[in-house]
Order: sequence, then structure tokens, then C-alpha cells
Amino acid sequence: MNRDRMEGGIRHIRGRVKTATGALRGQPGRQVEGALDQAAGAAQYAYGRARETAHDLRRDGEHLYEDGRNRARALADEARSRGEAFADEAVQRGRQVRSQAVHHGRDIARRADENRGTTLALVAAVAFGFGLLMRSGRRH
Repeated sequence: MNRDRMEGGIRHIRGRVKTATGALRGQPGRQVEGALDQAAGAAQYAYGRARETAHDLRRDGEHLYEDGRNRARALADEARSRGEAFADEAVQRGRQVRSQAVHHGRDIARRADENRGTTLALVAAVAFGFGLLMRSGRRH
């Protein structure tokens, strides 16, 4: 409870006492003065509550901001971690594919070397076929 709520509550009670005393003693001026104190006390009390509410809302907003900021950091850290894991996995897969390609390439080169005659005939047939295709493409 802040100072305005406390003072407003006390002023409101004092005003009620003045109003009641004025009514009992037949003093209309004191009754009016009491009514004014009651209204002023109620207004001051309401102002104190509004200040507390504004303070609470600000505090809650700061907490929400901090929570959002912490969640954003956590998401960024997770994204960074997943990205690094994905990159590592891609590098590993690239190394595996490269190793397989080198192995297959060496195997093909070895077979071509073992079967030189067949390889030479195959290369000649492909070159001849390619030449025919190029030549027939010029006629059209």
C-alpha cells in the first residue's frame, strides 16, 4: 500500500466522522466539510490504487520482456546448434561421397587398364557414334 492510498483512506474516514458529527450537532457547514473530505479522500485513495496498478503493469511488462528476450536467446542458441550439427553432418556426408567416388573411379580405371582392347573399342565406338550425330545434325 502506498502513501496516497493510506492518506486517502484516513482522509475519507475523517470526512465521514466530520459528516456524522455535523449531522448530530446540527452543523451543516461541518457536514459539507466532511463530505468534501470524504470525496477528496476517495479520490486520493483511487489515485494511489491507480499508481500501484501502473507500477504492477510496468513490472509485469518488464517480466514479459525478459521472458521474451530469454526465449529468443534460447531459440537463437538452438538454431545455431542445429545449424552447426547440420553443417558437420553435411561435411561428413560429403567426405563419404568423395571417398566412394574416388574408390569407384579407381575401380573403373583399373578395369579399363585390365581390358585395354575392349576399352579402346568402346571409346572408338562412342567417338564414331558421336561423330555421326554431329554430322547428321549439320544436314538439317
